[in-house]
Amino acid sequence: MKIKAETVKEYLENIPEERKPAMNKLRDIVKENIPKGFEECLSYGMIGYVVPHSVYPDGYHCNTQLPLPFINIANQKNYIALYHMGIYADEDLMKWFVAEYPKHSKYKLDMGKSCIRFKKIDHIPYDLIKALIQKMQVKDWVSIYEKNIKTK
Repeated sequence: MKIKAETVKEYLENIPEERKPAMNKLRDIVKENIPKGFEECLSYGMIGYVVPHSVYPDGYHCNTQLPLPFINIANQKNYIALYHMGIYADEDLMKWFVAEYPKHSKYKLDMGKSCIRFKKIDHIPYDLIKALIQKMQVKDWVSIYEKNIKTK
C-alpha cells in the first residue's frame, strides 16, 4: 500500500486509522532512541532515518543525490514494516536480533534481509526495537556500509 505524501506528517495522516496508533508509537520509539546524527525524512516513499549529506557527503551509492538510508518504517498492505539496513549489513547484529526476538514475541519472526514485518500490529515488540535502534551509531553504520555494501 503506497502512501502518497510529501512530508512525514502527511504520510502519518494518510495511514489507515486502525494502524495509526502502532505507526505513531513505532515512530516515537525510533525518534526517541536513534543515536544523534541520523535525520528523519521521507525516504523511498516511507518514513526514513538517514545519514544526511552534511554528515556523509557521498550519499547512497545507488543514487548519490540521496542521503545514506539506515532505517525506514512503513505501512504496507498487509503489515507494518521496519527496514533496518544495519541488520542486513552486520551479521552479529542480525544474530543478536534473531536470538532476542523470541524473548519479546510469541509470534514467529517474519523477516527478509533488512525488513522486519509485523502482521499482528498489537504485538510489535517495541522494547526490542528500542534496543535494536540504540545499537548502532552513525559512525558505525557508515563504516559498515563502506566496508560491506558500497564496495559491492
